Amino acid sequence: MNTDMKIVEGGVCAAKGFVAGGVHCGIRKNRTKRDLSMIFSKVRATAAATYTTNLVKGAPLTVTKNHISDGYAQAVICNSGNANTCNADGVEIAEKMSALCADALGISASDVVVASTGVIGQPLNLAPIAEGIPVLAASLSEDGSDAAAQGIMTTDVVKKEIAVEFSLGGKTCRIGGIAKGSGMIHPNMATMLVFITTDAAISAKMLGKALSTDIKNTFNMISVDGDTSTNDMVTVLANGMAGNAEITEDGADFETFMKALNTVNVYLCRMIAGDGEGATKLLECKVTGAKDEANAKTVAKSVICSNLLKAAMFGADANWGRVLCAIGYSGADVDVNKVDVSFRSVKGEIAVCKNGAGIPFSEEKAKEILLEKEIEILVGLGDGASDATAYGCDLTYDYVKINGDYRT
Repeated sequence: MNTDMKIVEGGVCAAKGFVAGGVHCGIRKNRTKRDLSMIFSKVRATAAATYTTNLVKGAPLTVTKNHISDGYAQAVICNSGNANTCNADGVEIAEKMSALCADALGISASDVVVASTGVIGQPLNLAPIAEGIPVLAASLSEDGSDAAAQGIMTTDVVKKEIAVEFSLGGKTCRIGGIAKGSGMIHPNMATMLVFITTDAAISAKMLGKALSTDIKNTFNMISVDGDTSTNDMVTVLANGMAGNAEITEDGADFETFMKALNTVNVYLCRMIAGDGEGATKLLECKVTGAKDEANAKTVAKSVICSNLLKAAMFGADANWGRVLCAIGYSGADVDVNKVDVSFRSVKGEIAVCKNGAGIPFSEEKAKEILLEKEIEILVGLGDGASDATAYGCDLTYDYVKINGDYRT
C-alpha cells in the first residue's frame, strides 16, 4: 500500500458518478446467488481493457472490444452461470444484452461493456436476462458495489472488492474495483473478470497505457491451476468527475495514477490467488537477484505453477527441492549454484537452501511457518538486481471435487 493513498469503502462506487447493483435473474438455479451485475457511470467515461490470450474466446469479449474501440464506455453488464462461449449465437446474445442494458439506462449500446462467466458450451437463454435488466437498472445505487461483486462470482468463496483515495493536482480522486476469479486462472491476460472505475480524468490513450503496463506485474503474474480462461478480461472506466486536469501524457500525475491503479490491482490479485478453487493458502513467490526482469518473472511463475510445490504447501511440507526443480525447468537463465530459498509467514522466516544446496533447518519451525494462511516463497538468484512476484495458491483435495462436477 502506497503511503500517499488510503483504502476507502465503496468498491466500484467509491469514485464519483458511479452506481452499481446485482440481482438474481434466473440464470443460476440457486435463487440465493446473484447472477446479473451492472455498473453505470452518470457520464460517458474513457475506457480500456485487456483480454484473455486463449484462442477460444467468449462472444462477450468480441463485442466489448468492438464497443470500446473508440476509447469510451458508460456501463458494464455481466452475468454469471453461463460463459456464452462456443455458442453459434453468442455474439448475437452479447449484442442483445448490451442493447437491453442500454435501453434501461438511456445510453448507446456501443457504450456498454458486456461480460459473461460460467459454464462453457451451453446456450445462454436471454429471457431471464431480459426480465432482470430493468429490475437491476432500477436497483442501482452508490452502495451497490457489494451486490455487483456477488453477481459476478462463480466458484468464488469470497467477494473481491477494493477502493483507494489519492490526489491529482490538489483534487481528491478515487479508484475502485471488483473481481471474480477462482478457477481457470493462469497467465497471460486475462484469466479473470475485473471491473475498475475511477473518477480521475485521463485520456483513453493514457488509460490504456496504464492498464497494459500494470497487468504485466499483477494479473499476468497469477496462477491457480494452469488453465487460461476463455472469457475473462480487465476493464477500467474513467469518468473524470474528480475534476483534475486530464492526464494526456507521461509525468507526475500519470505516475501517481499508476501507483493508485497498481494498489488496486495487487490487492485484487492477492484475493484471486488466495481464493483459488479449494485453496487454503495464498502463495507469493518473491524472486530477487535476477539478471533481468524477464528471468525474474519466469522463475516466479514457474515456482507458483508447480503442482508438486503447491501440494507441498498444502501439507505444510518444506520440500524446497520442488522449488529448485521448478526453477530448473523454467527456461530462465539461472546459475543454480547461486540459488537461495527461504519460506516466510507471520510465524517467521526460515532458510532452507543456500547456493543451490540444502542447509540444516528445523522441520518443526518450518511446519509452523507453513501452516499459516499466507506463505511467501523467497528465491534469491544472486545474478543481478531484478525482481518479480507471482501469486498463487496451494493444491488441495477440494480442487478436484469442485471441478469433478462443475457442469453437472
